[in-house]
Amino acid sequence: MQKSIFSKYFRVCAVTVLSATLLIGTLFMAFAAQYFSSDKLKLLAGSAYVIKNYVIERVSTDSGQLSSNDIALRPTLLALSDSNDNVIFITDTEGKTIFCTEGKNCVLHSTYLLPRRVLEKAEEEGIYSESGRLDGYYREPQYTVCMPIAETGSQRTAGFLFVTGSTEELHQFVFEMIKIFLLCAILVLLITFLATYFVTLKMVRPLREMAVAAKKFGQGDFSTRIRIDSDDEIGQLAMAFNNMAKSLSTLESMRRSFVANVSHELRTPMTSIAGFIDGILDGTIGPEKQSHYLRIVSDEVKRLSRLVRSMLNLSRIEAGELKVQTTQFDVLEIICETVFSFEQAINKKRLDIRGLDNDKVMVEADPDLIHQVVYNLIENAVKFVNEDGYLEFSFNTDSHMTYVGIRNSGEGLAKEEIPRVFDRFYKTDRSRGMDKNGVGLGLYLVRSIINLHGGDIIVKSTPGEYTEFIFSIPTAKAKNPNLVKGREKEYPAQQPKE
Repeated sequence: MQKSIFSKYFRVCAVTVLSATLLIGTLFMAFAAQYFSSDKLKLLAGSAYVIKNYVIERVSTDSGQLSSNDIALRPTLLALSDSNDNVIFITDTEGKTIFCTEGKNCVLHSTYLLPRRVLEKAEEEGIYSESGRLDGYYREPQYTVCMPIAETGSQRTAGFLFVTGSTEELHQFVFEMIKIFLLCAILVLLITFLATYFVTLKMVRPLREMAVAAKKFGQGDFSTRIRIDSDDEIGQLAMAFNNMAKSLSTLESMRRSFVANVSHELRTPMTSIAGFIDGILDGTIGPEKQSHYLRIVSDEVKRLSRLVRSMLNLSRIEAGELKVQTTQFDVLEIICETVFSFEQAINKKRLDIRGLDNDKVMVEADPDLIHQVVYNLIENAVKFVNEDGYLEFSFNTDSHMTYVGIRNSGEGLAKEEIPRVFDRFYKTDRSRGMDKNGVGLGLYLVRSIINLHGGDIIVKSTPGEYTEFIFSIPTAKAKNPNLVKGREKEYPAQQPKE
């Protein structure tokens, strides 16, 4: 049977409180009994001292021994015994009882001698007291005080005075204390157990909710949230759990979107490839058209290759496996080479290229990764620029970062599209009609690479006029400051919200 943390915690608290209560009660009873016994012995010692002086003043001890005939204080001692509920008896020096307030009922005292050890101890120290059976002399424990009686005008002992009292009062006292203690303990334990129950229940409630939520998480439902009623460790744990649930929900949404988009992007070219190849194999497509459709198949295969390559790069970046190999290089040179690779498309649209008549722009980054960034941005610019339009490049450098701007004329982006252009697989409505080969991962990959370098990328656009992407990468620490310079231009230092 599975034990809940509530039952474990409550059981531990209950056992601890109960054990502490019993320990306190036991110690209290022991100290109370000891105090009662000590106080009783003090009272008996006081009575014995008074009685001894009374006996010495009124009884002759000239013979060196007390005898029963010498005890002329019988009525007084009997009165003292009755008033204090004690037994008073006197022995000679050998421990033989010569007088007892119990009279003829005193079988024990008249039959047995008092223990010699007790007499010697009383004579040596002047008093002997104990709570017990007096070396087995009594069958039941008694309070006993013994004092030596000296001869008149002499230090020689003539006998011994014993004052004893029953321990029954102690038993009654302890019994009454136990009753009072049990009554108080039951009341305290009841209140404590109730308080512990509700406090424990409140403490474990978030944990139970987390357990239920975790089971739902395992089933793919990340909508559950934990109520936060405190700011202690449990409250902080609940807050962290809610944040984790929010992150998992976002990741799950991204995963589903990613899988759906990848499935769509893979299914479309693969369907085309399979259809055209099957048509060629079964003769549906004649020999005169096979070259045309094979070129389409080749384009689709290249599209799949770009998709897989982009996904692999992204997975390496997100897994932290892609290492940035930084070196100093001229980013302007990479831009010029990339522009030249689009020469045919540029000439076809009769584009005006601006801003490349610049000095070296030295940066410190990974040349291969920055080449991917530049290639994707220029490819997009060439793809969406209008005919007879322009591509404009701009550079701005400070001591820490270099800002590179790539602008193209054209329709631009709608305001609601700007925050989403860096999302995975996102394509604007315009690009869906103009971009047949894109997979929607280019800008997301660009931003990931720029972030790896500690830079940032933003987009500015005016519908019907232009679109401009501006990214920043670290400036090279050049010894010659003339190697790093550019035109002065201000760029916003913020990225559009996604």
